[in-house]
Amino acid sequence: MGVPAPRSVHARLIVNGTYVGVFALTEQIDGRFTRHNFDDGTGNLYKEVWPFKGSGSTITPDFEFVRALKTNEDENPSIELIKNFGSEVKAAGPDGAAEVVDRWMDVEEVLAWAVVDRIIRNDDGPFHWYCFDECRPHNYYWYEEPTTGTLHLIPWDLDNAFTNIVKDSNPVTPVADAWGEVTADCFPFGYGDWGLLQRSAACDPLFAAWATFDDYGRLLNEFLDGPFAEQLVTPQIEAWVAQIADATTQAADAHDDAVPVRKWTDAVDELLAALDHARSIARTPRDAPDA
Repeated sequence: MGVPAPRSVHARLIVNGTYVGVFALTEQIDGRFTRHNFDDGTGNLYKEVWPFKGSGSTITPDFEFVRALKTNEDENPSIELIKNFGSEVKAAGPDGAAEVVDRWMDVEEVLAWAVVDRIIRNDDGPFHWYCFDECRPHNYYWYEEPTTGTLHLIPWDLDNAFTNIVKDSNPVTPVADAWGEVTADCFPFGYGDWGLLQRSAACDPLFAAWATFDDYGRLLNEFLDGPFAEQLVTPQIEAWVAQIADATTQAADAHDDAVPVRKWTDAVDELLAALDHARSIARTPRDAPDA
C-alpha cells in the first residue's frame, strides 16, 4: 500500500551453539531505515512526539521534539519543519486543516496507513490515545523529508495487531471508535475489560483532518481486493508456516518454555479466521460514492 514500515522476518536464534528457538527479527527505525525508504533519508526522525499536546490546542514545546530525535541528535538540527506544520494546522482550524495537511503530507500514504491499521486492528498504535496523565497516541515515528518538506508517519511495534479483530481480546489495547468517529464529546472515557481511559483519535486536529478526505473508501477497497485478498494472503501465511515448522517443532522438543506445536498451529488457524472476519466486516460498502 506504499506505507513506509519496518520489515520483520522469522529467525532461528542460536546462543553459544545452543538452539534457543524461533524469534521475530524486526528492522529498527533509524537512519538506515530512512535512507532506504525515502529519496532523501538525511532528515529528522522523531519517536513518539505529536505536533500538539493532548488537547490539540497547544503546540508541543521544543524540548520534547529535541528529546524525541532519533537521527541528527548530535548535530543541533532545526525542528522548525514539524513545529511549523503543527502551527499551521492549529491556525487553520477545523475548516482549513485538510488543506494544510495536503501541502505537508502525502495524503494517499497516510490514508493507506489508516486503512491497514484499522483492518488489522493495530490498537496499540497511533489510533489509541491513552489517557494516563495526558491523552497521547502510541507507537509511531515522524520523519521529515528535508528536500520536499514532507512529513511521514511511520507505524512501530505492531506486536499487538490482529488480536482484537474478532473480539476485544486484549484488556488494555482495544480502540472504541471506527475511522472518524467520536465518543463522549472528546472527553476521556473508559473502555476495554480494564476500563482504561482513552480519547477518540478524531478529536485530534490531524486525525480530524485526515478523516475529511474522500479517498479512504477507495483505498480500503484496493486493500481488500489487492494485498489483503484471501487468495494472496493465505498462500503467503502457509508458506511462512512451512518455512518455520521444523524450527518450531525443534524448539518445542528442546525447551519446556517454548510454544507447544499444537498451540502454534491453533494460533495460525485463529489468525486465518480473524483475517476472514476482518474482510467480512470492512465498514465501507463497495458501492460507496468515493469507492
